[in-house]
Amino acid sequence: MARDLETALLRSFVTAVRAGSISRAATALGHTQPALSQQLRRLESTVGRPLLHRSPSGVSPTRAGEELLPYAERILSLSAQALTEAGRALTGHCGVGLLEDLAASQLPQVLADLAQLHPGATLEVLSVSTPEMREAYDAGRVQLVLDEPHFPGPPRWTVRRPLVWAIGRGVDVTADPLPVVLFTGPCSWRASVLETLKRADRRWRVAFESNSLVGVLAALRAGLGVAALMPANLEPAMACHDADALPTLPDIELALTRHPRTEGDPLVDAVETALRRTI
Repeated sequence: MARDLETALLRSFVTAVRAGSISRAATALGHTQPALSQQLRRLESTVGRPLLHRSPSGVSPTRAGEELLPYAERILSLSAQALTEAGRALTGHCGVGLLEDLAASQLPQVLADLAQLHPGATLEVLSVSTPEMREAYDAGRVQLVLDEPHFPGPPRWTVRRPLVWAIGRGVDVTADPLPVVLFTGPCSWRASVLETLKRADRRWRVAFESNSLVGVLAALRAGLGVAALMPANLEPAMACHDADALPTLPDIELALTRHPRTEGDPLVDAVETALRRTI
């Protein structure tokens, strides 16, 4: 008998990975923790492989989970878009500015799928520095920006997402001082990470800095230290499975800003809806 992947189970899995916690995912979905855990076990049974590492500090995807995640996200995105976009023909241009950590996630694929549904529309994704993003926003090149909340005026909406520790190859997390890989400032994550270590009375040293996610991941693969990442960008080999090894990181806030001149634009409306559903 052919096996099918139920969208409800995939949604539970994706939400758990994004939240980094069964309890936070259950709250987000309006489920009880036992009910959500049962759904995750059903999905693992269907796939035939464990999908999540479970520990007292939360969950992270296994290698099989990492392999399934982009497919699950795309299936959910296409399902939602098919329900809302079928029969509509959207045209025009919409530029989207994304924080690099989000640009490296499933969001560009979601936007590509939306563009495929509407061949008369042009979607553009930018991931650049804050000054360059502000210039593109002011010039009207990007209509939507999903990033840290730093643009003038109130954001369209905000969402909080967890950070998790990524452990470089062979790094001793009990080292004193702890070698840390950081994003070059200005970066609110950097301040949060260092403040968290300070509150936990952990001595640290900067082992490597980079202004890009690519650079930070390369440093982790080289075994230079530990870093804070969004769960979607965590490679399985970098997961920390010792709940007491490092202090719990705070959530970060992401904000979506929409250019006021785009109110009522159906294409920008559709892109914003897709972003809300995905993030």
